[in-house]
Amino acid sequence: MKIALINENSQGAKNAMICNSLKKVTEPMGFEVFNYGMYTAEDEAQLTYVQVGILAAVLLNSGAADYVITGCGTGEGAMLACNSFPGVICGHVEDPLDAYTFAQINDGNAIAIPFAKGFGWGGDLNLEYIFEKLFCEESGQGYPRERAVPEQRNKKILDQVKTVTYRDLCDILRELDRDLVKGALSGEKFREYFFANCKSEKIAACVKDILGCCV
Repeated sequence: MKIALINENSQGAKNAMICNSLKKVTEPMGFEVFNYGMYTAEDEAQLTYVQVGILAAVLLNSGAADYVITGCGTGEGAMLACNSFPGVICGHVEDPLDAYTFAQINDGNAIAIPFAKGFGWGGDLNLEYIFEKLFCEESGQGYPRERAVPEQRNKKILDQVKTVTYRDLCDILRELDRDLVKGALSGEKFREYFFANCKSEKIAACVKDILGCCV
């Protein structure tokens, strides 16, 4: 599994700590972590929570990432922005129980964590426990297990609804403000990570056009 970490500007200073916690838990599981930043609060590429949603959608829909870990001060803005796009099911996760039930019941592909609200002493430990419960077993198995069938049925219904209620991602990207999208895709390591892992020629071409690059 390829896991992308994305931080928006208000919480960029916590990026290294979050990334270390994520890698500590997931790398022994055989997962790869790609840190898309922001890496510090002073990064040249400043991501708003809206741009977090754009970047998450590009990564997930293109196959460049299988899962996105993100958040903001409260986690709410990042969650709302991510869920504004097709191909993204993002849950708001504050603790390990949230992580486990979201994975097993909702079977999403992104979580938004509050990195400021309630994030005090032991915050790094809480992150580790969240990541452990998020990835401790195959997602979508249901919780409690006797509820697995209706929960899996509801997830399929939600997926079908989203195919109707959302438009093609490339059309969305082209119609959004160009500077807003370019800003979301201008992180220091975006081109290196994205083009090496992207599985969609269509989205890759769209991104190249928006960025005005040939790579």
